[in-house]
Amino acid sequence: MLKDITIGQYFPGESSVHQLDPRIKIILTMLFVILIFMIQSYWGYMIVFAYLVLTTIISGISYKYLLRGLKPLLYIIIFTFVINVFFSTGTHMLWKWSLITITYEGLDQATHMALRLVFLVLGTSLLTLTTSPISLTDGIEQMLNPLKVFKFPAHELAMMMTIALRFIPTLLEETDKIMKAQMARGADFESGNILQRAKSLVPLLVPLFISAFRRADELAMAMESRCYRGGENRTRMKVLSIEKRDYISILITLIFMMAVIWDGYWR
Repeated sequence: MLKDITIGQYFPGESSVHQLDPRIKIILTMLFVILIFMIQSYWGYMIVFAYLVLTTIISGISYKYLLRGLKPLLYIIIFTFVINVFFSTGTHMLWKWSLITITYEGLDQATHMALRLVFLVLGTSLLTLTTSPISLTDGIEQMLNPLKVFKFPAHELAMMMTIALRFIPTLLEETDKIMKAQMARGADFESGNILQRAKSLVPLLVPLFISAFRRADELAMAMESRCYRGGENRTRMKVLSIEKRDYISILITLIFMMAVIWDGYWR
């Protein structure tokens, strides 16, 4: 289950999506998130689904690998769906038993929330899967550069965000190793109810925190040994530049956005 989390992982490739300017990919991801919350009908979700399929095909990433990232969040998606079904009010009642009432409006809202979560995870996963940590850092820093006028630490913040994002798969891999080591010594993480399983995970925290602090210390020492001093007077081997394919990707995204707006507000 832990290995199924795709957020924070990078899938190397030479596709057009991989070669997009990281600043453009960050902007497109923001537009995609906005697009999800602008959807008013199920035809809008079909448009967003077509956009995701097109992007996945161009990027060369297997759709099975992308969908695998939904498995760890499956319980959250189901929980969100159930909460909205039973606690949303409406006038068109579909089923009633004692104090439990299911309405058409509640079912519709629950479906919308579940689909938004699914597309949100898939869209943000594509950003990290097609963008290396270094490119992502450079892109965030370049976007925050105007704030340097106000003494804003753009480079440091971008570096911290990228390191935190990159540490997600590393910590998950470390957690998996600790679990297997403890299971080999007789620990049981699979039997019992949800509360019992949660309690059985407590012994993982101490070795996981120790490992995380050790990795952070090793990373700090490695950066210091390479004379890392932040973004001051730093040069780059690859200078970011917006090219023709970046403008094409923006145009395609805007076309899909206009289609969603037309479907939800003007049709």
